[in-house]
Amino acid sequence: MRYDVVIIGVGVAGLYAAINIPKEKRVLLINKASPWDCNTYYAQGGITTAYDKDDIALHVKDTLGAGAGICSKEAVEVMSRESLGIIDDLIVRGFEFDKADDGTLLYTKEAAHSRDRILHAGGDATGRYLHYFLLQQNPHPMLSDAKVFDILIDKGRCCGVVVRHEHQVKVIEASHVIIASGGVGSLYEFHTNARSISGDIHGICVEKGIALENMEMMQFHPTVYVGNQSVQKQLLTEALRGEGAHIVDENGYRFAFEYDENGELAPRDIVSRAIYDYMQRTGKQAYLSFENFDEIYFTKRFPNICTALRLLGFKVPKEKVPISPAFHYAIGGIKTTLDGEVEGIRGLYAIGEAASTGVHGANRLASNSLLEGLVFSRRATLKMLQNFESHCETLPKIDDYILAEPEDKAKKDKLRSIMWKNVSIARTTKGLYEAKSAIEQMLNDNVGRFLKLRLLTAQAIVEAALQRETSIGVHYIKEENEC
Repeated sequence: MRYDVVIIGVGVAGLYAAINIPKEKRVLLINKASPWDCNTYYAQGGITTAYDKDDIALHVKDTLGAGAGICSKEAVEVMSRESLGIIDDLIVRGFEFDKADDGTLLYTKEAAHSRDRILHAGGDATGRYLHYFLLQQNPHPMLSDAKVFDILIDKGRCCGVVVRHEHQVKVIEASHVIIASGGVGSLYEFHTNARSISGDIHGICVEKGIALENMEMMQFHPTVYVGNQSVQKQLLTEALRGEGAHIVDENGYRFAFEYDENGELAPRDIVSRAIYDYMQRTGKQAYLSFENFDEIYFTKRFPNICTALRLLGFKVPKEKVPISPAFHYAIGGIKTTLDGEVEGIRGLYAIGEAASTGVHGANRLASNSLLEGLVFSRRATLKMLQNFESHCETLPKIDDYILAEPEDKAKKDKLRSIMWKNVSIARTTKGLYEAKSAIEQMLNDNVGRFLKLRLLTAQAIVEAALQRETSIGVHYIKEENEC
């Protein structure tokens, strides 16, 4: 199997990269599970864009502010400046954002944005609508239910990938590989991610010596209903708070204002810690209240959330819903240039949540993720087409791996528990060292290839957290004696 380009992942970044590559190129998209099993499909809020050219500077300022001072200003400026062209491209291709009765685009506001600049589709189903649209636009073949477990690199060149597909190991040669595999959600006990998102490719990067960046920066969404029995928890989009939902305790008290003057509209890291701390400190449950919403408007604006919560037995918008923070987004990832290149490896690119462009810093601004995936995937494809490589003359030796061991499932569950307990919203040095020791112990056991890759990624997160000794953004180190 030989291709010009292999794209790992079919979320917004992978698909938008694909539709920007000419049909004449031999391109294969590889999907770990079904095409719908990706984080893009579950994205609710919308796509940020500079409202107009005059808003670019303010969008940059908001992004830098949320990022707590460690964003790459150049990357943020690139993303905001190119946002208008990206939105225009989607509209020209036929994508339909929600509009007002007069046909003008509807914009909404989310936490830490200083103005309405977020476009949405299907009310609260932007990711689902965009994902379906991009799948329809994609002209290239797709290999589903195929798990990548190695990337072939020889003499500083990327030569292809190795996958398990239909119970067989297959070598797929490629002149170029674009990593768009998403984040690390399944490493955590409570998360909002698709079930297949587990950071496998980051583990491969650890093995290959490919640089990861800001891996300690894991974002937790403040408002998630975790009472359902599925592994993936019910996300309650930030757009709800942007349009009037309140975070309250069981007595209706809006406690978030104790932590920040902006209350529930403070940046996500602050709101997540506020909920976490308040529940631990007082023993009270936190809720999301929708009482400010008109029922007809709520049903129309947030149709999927409304249906999901009513199926769970909540009489929304009249009834408030218990919430907890849960893992949501991997801010850090594979270090890249502004053109998605993985430095030191010719023909290898990383885009979307899998990558670290420097845009998000220490805390991602709400709804910047879909925009980042769109902007930098197009930049990566343009760069790749300008520097097109021939195939590798020879392939490196293919290792013979045991992909799974009988005890792997129990160890995966143990890992998820460890990461949630010790490497989540509030961390301690002691807890991080406990996690490090437990992960190292499992790595020394007989584990299958797929579990090993998860463990290597988790180890990279813990080691990065230990190296950053001071709190910043989503990385919060709690004193040992602190409540």
